[in-house]
Amino acid sequence: MTTADTPSAPFTELVNLASRLLGAGVVATNEDTFADAENLLVAKPAEFRPHTFGHKGQIMDGWESKRRRGVSADQPHPTDQDHDWTIVRLGTGGVIRGVIVDTAHFTGNYPESASVEAASVPGHPSPEEVAAAEWTTLVPRTALKGDTAHEFAIEDDTRYTHVRLSIFPDGGVARLRVHGEVLPDPRELDGLTFDLAAQEYGGVAEAASDRYFSSPHNLNAPGRASVMGEGWETRRRRDKANDWVQIALAGGGEVLAAEVDTTHFVANAPGWADLVGFDASTGQDPADGEWFEILPRTRLQPDTRHRFRLDVGRPVTHVRINVYPDGGLARLRLTGRLTEAGRAALALRWFNAVPAAEAAAALAEAGLSTDEAAALTAARPLAGPAAAGAAVAALQPSDGPDGEHSSRRRSALWRLLGV
Repeated sequence: MTTADTPSAPFTELVNLASRLLGAGVVATNEDTFADAENLLVAKPAEFRPHTFGHKGQIMDGWESKRRRGVSADQPHPTDQDHDWTIVRLGTGGVIRGVIVDTAHFTGNYPESASVEAASVPGHPSPEEVAAAEWTTLVPRTALKGDTAHEFAIEDDTRYTHVRLSIFPDGGVARLRVHGEVLPDPRELDGLTFDLAAQEYGGVAEAASDRYFSSPHNLNAPGRASVMGEGWETRRRRDKANDWVQIALAGGGEVLAAEVDTTHFVANAPGWADLVGFDASTGQDPADGEWFEILPRTRLQPDTRHRFRLDVGRPVTHVRINVYPDGGLARLRLTGRLTEAGRAALALRWFNAVPAAEAAAALAEAGLSTDEAAALTAARPLAGPAAAGAAVAALQPSDGPDGEHSSRRRSALWRLLGV
């Protein structure tokens, strides 16, 4: 079975956190003599060209380590625990929902088994600091098959920044995909305007009318589209309706400008487009609530980056672009900034998801004592601002709502979580 024959699990609709486009990279590997570990992160499916030899043998499109040997003539075979490994820095921190370990084209040289672990290491750590981190097993050691995309669903709500793939005892893996939900550190977005729709900040193309030629996830992918196939394109409509994509923004925000990009779509760009918004912070569901106009129906030109300044005047959590009647777009960019409520909601999601030690360290940096930080961390998950306020009020020693300790604690909570 090849990757093309493998049915996709639902998590494959989520962003690949191990994408080079998002900034992922190989931090370290213990062995990649036959083929570079960096090949694990290549976006396109693995290829195989038979009888293509380099100085170290058949050139393989993947990561391949040399054959392991035992310690002596009496023990020529590797032990059951001998293995090779590669550590990958995710393009952005996020909650991992699924992993794919793809052995495409490795038939006589694939590993007997593999495992995947994850860690959260904030900042810009060195390879040594990452290797020394606390690692959590996401995929226990599992037997592999050759030329197969092995899909593993993950049930862990923790935010991670790095993964480690271990193969036993040696061999080759073509690709590693780590699908999940982007969850940025809110402190990195404070005071900034940025693309609220972008994948790298947590924007998700969550629904579309049509994805016949290419995925709507391309609309908010990083960078510019280099060819038409890197955008979103629908089939030709034969009715009187229109096509659309709905994007959940990184957080509730104020949308200040839009870029509707038809680059490379020369004979198949939409004739017109409009943008409508929705504010789910009120508790309404986008499927049932009332949408409002952001950009009226506007004529588009082929192969053109259209830029529009917007005056929405209200918070937005979701945006839908309607194209008339059909066609393709390269990218949609929505420049803006988080609202106070949007920043707080994002911060609570992040605080509830990071490992306990990281959450306590962030609280201490914001101004809580070590004991206070530990107690508030233990109170997670915090369902909302009211729950966060109640957890702070319960900290000891208590000195009343206007006391010195209470004021300092509230200031620290506001500084970190905005509540």
